Amino acid sequence: MKRTKILLVEDDTSLGFLLVDFLESNGFDVKLYRDGESGLNGYKSGEFHFCIFDVMLPGIDGFSLAQRVRAENKTIPIIFLTARSMKNDKIKGFDLGIDDYITKPFDEDELLCRINAIMNRYNIAPERKTPGHLFNIGKFTFDYKNQLLIFGKEQRRLTKKENDVLRALCISANEIVTRDSILYSIWGNNDYFNGRSLDVFIAKLRKYLSGDPSVQITNIPKVGYILEF
Repeated sequence: MKRTKILLVEDDTSLGFLLVDFLESNGFDVKLYRDGESGLNGYKSGEFHFCIFDVMLPGIDGFSLAQRVRAENKTIPIIFLTARSMKNDKIKGFDLGIDDYITKPFDEDELLCRINAIMNRYNIAPERKTPGHLFNIGKFTFDYKNQLLIFGKEQRRLTKKENDVLRALCISANEIVTRDSILYSIWGNNDYFNGRSLDVFIAKLRKYLSGDPSVQITNIPKVGYILEF
């Protein structure tokens, strides 16, 4: 399977290189251009699956670039990254058919979550290892496919949200999973009420896993959680 290829057009060299490094470390193939004209030529000469455009570009601006790309491909996902947060700019972008609009400064993990959410809608699959549905958590076995948490002869059927949150923690076991990544991938956004809902689910999962003292869901203040065992 080919890696998902992203066309990134960003005139801020430092930000552009940071984004290339971040996205490539997460399994994407990224081509960076620094102005609208070279970005358009790059699009025409390459085969891309996803576009990320700054709005304020030299020469051809992001709006015009998106319009020209859309004229050739009506389905390729497009995200705008921009310092412009005016309502009219956002409306103009969405009228052009873009998929998302992220205002600078932004969190890289949030960008990644939004890219993944859009790819899921378009059924674009990046080349990366697909986690299995069975996870060993200390003395527990977690069967994601059947929403089961198994401890000896005991089985607990999880709700869908409990199931999805636990899987997110298991995929990155013993590593930090950010709150933003969980909230965007499972709830769709990170507003206050969804954040409180996540806190409730974390508390429930801690209770379910309390049968094995070696298993802990550790809170990293203002960052996220680590499933440790």
